[in-house]
Amino acid sequence: MAVFVKAVDLGSFAAAAAALDLSGPMVGKHVRFLEERLHVRLLNRTTRRQSLTDFGRAYYERCRIVLAEAEAADALAADQLSEPRGKLRVAMPSLFGRRCVLPILLELARQYPGLELDLSLGDTITDLAEQGSDLAIRTGFLEDRTGLIARRVARQRMVVCAAPSYLARHGEPRRIEDLAAHPAIIYHRSGRIRPWLFPLGQERPAEFMPKGRFLLNDLDAVADTAEAGMGLAWLPSWLVRERLQAGTLVKLLPEQPDFLYDAYALWLETPHLPLKVRVTVDALAAALPAMMA
Repeated sequence: MAVFVKAVDLGSFAAAAAALDLSGPMVGKHVRFLEERLHVRLLNRTTRRQSLTDFGRAYYERCRIVLAEAEAADALAADQLSEPRGKLRVAMPSLFGRRCVLPILLELARQYPGLELDLSLGDTITDLAEQGSDLAIRTGFLEDRTGLIARRVARQRMVVCAAPSYLARHGEPRRIEDLAAHPAIIYHRSGRIRPWLFPLGQERPAEFMPKGRFLLNDLDAVADTAEAGMGLAWLPSWLVRERLQAGTLVKLLPEQPDFLYDAYALWLETPHLPLKVRVTVDALAAALPAMMA
């Protein structure tokens, strides 16, 4: 049933084989075994595509319920051990994950020797079900997705900063309106440039669309370019904390409140949240806010 459901979810035997660490022919054998036992065809297959039969669709929906209940039953048994164990698959943004999330997960691994970490660091947002992840860490605005549970685990403070050498040449902006007179070092992900946001009490945040010669898809590189005196940057305070303390970057707009970007832990909706996931989310919620301050 698990192999059949995975083949339907991912759309092909080859994709299911890769996800389950099986050979393609073995996935086919599993599905054919089900069809022979049931005496009913589940999938219509050609060399180009596969599709569920009417019975196959009904059977697929029941299989998902059965597998979820079986997983919940196994999780109950694991919880009786009172210690998280097994493989924990976590997807997270590259820089935020490496700097902020990874130290917390490593401390969990030290605390629980039975916990195995399978970590995926990358800025491409992937589907948890397709990737086979237990947990995903994401920052910023979330799109509404059915079947997902999200818990805010921290808030990262965004600051506008520049190098003293840049300010000596071009002067210091004092208000949001002054930013337009200065070149920006722009962070873009997946080809998108997002506006810089500034809280305005109960109103919607003010938006400033940055313009400049430098577009980078790595926040550390944005900070390096700002430190080199090439313009203004809008960055998380945790990333530039040491540079601000050392004086190689200067925080601007001191009278303007900083915008807070939320960081979330996300997991697939399930009847019983595995202990390893619950403990990890609690650890992140407890430790991340101090790292963001």
